[in-house]
Amino acid sequence: MGKRLTKIYTRTGDDGSTGLGDGSRVPKDSPRVAAFGTVDELNSAIGLLLAASLPEAARNCLTRIQHELFDLGGELCVPGTSLIPDAYVTQLEFELDTFNAALPALKDFILPGGTEAAARCHLARTICRRAEREVVSLSRQEDTNSASLRYLNRLSDLLFVLARVLARAEGGAEVLWVHGDRRDQP
Repeated sequence: MGKRLTKIYTRTGDDGSTGLGDGSRVPKDSPRVAAFGTVDELNSAIGLLLAASLPEAARNCLTRIQHELFDLGGELCVPGTSLIPDAYVTQLEFELDTFNAALPALKDFILPGGTEAAARCHLARTICRRAEREVVSLSRQEDTNSASLRYLNRLSDLLFVLARVLARAEGGAEVLWVHGDRRDQP
């Protein structure tokens, strides 16, 4: 970390701009700021998930992902920087296959919920999808690391699978979606 913050407020953002990692200033509502801000929100949601009781394999995976998301935020904060390697994507794919192998085939849509941990995981998944959309928007205007988009896409898939795992952990169950015309039937 380059500069250490000795004072938390600087007043430099009072005009609606913020500083990037390269020293340039951009509007706080720019696509770049929206992208790294949503990645930060995702990291916070995963922190909330980690505050729940989790199986050790899920905890270890999510802890590593938090560090990788910090790398992604740094990448997005400094234009022209690439900090997300293809190896991160490969690791997510390995974990996806590993966690999914223990689950039954999915035959129905599931609702976010089942257990508190599963619901928190679904929340993180939806924030991840938004982060992915934000990075796509940014990539339409500026060059971005293509591995970052693949990373967010795989991460949202992994969070879906982990939510299924967590819903079943400790005797919980997934909540299956029932179409409106079937909800009133016995």
